[in-house]
Amino acid sequence: MTLKRPLITIARNGVGAFVFSCRKIEFNYCERSGSSRGMIEYLQNWLIPFARKNPQIEVVVTPRPSKHPLITGTYLNLKQKQVCVKNKNPDEIEEIVKLIRDNTGVSTKKRFKKPVISTTKSIRGIWSPFHTRPHSI
Repeated sequence: MTLKRPLITIARNGVGAFVFSCRKIEFNYCERSGSSRGMIEYLQNWLIPFARKNPQIEVVVTPRPSKHPLITGTYLNLKQKQVCVKNKNPDEIEEIVKLIRDNTGVSTKKRFKKPVISTTKSIRGIWSPFHTRPHSI
């Protein structure tokens, strides 16, 4: 028995070394807004342990005056996912950050690339110009 191709191991995500598809998480907040209270508490108490557990993800904190707090995740495929965390407590923000970290950045919409082709004939039959009223020339 001869092999046509040499046996080569194929690198797959999750086998060997796992690579998160999330590259960067950006936290935007307002220092004076009441809707950013939970975000400010999260940044003070929870962000440093998260950044230490996930050194492969770049963490950016930016003030955004007079706007609601926002968390933006940037992925390997250059897609971005934005989540508004207005009036959320730190526990809910932690869940959202984990969701952004674990997401792949791929859109969840179904995309149909081929048209639908039916194997059954139409109930009305095939349209013909002779089905309408006769034309006078």
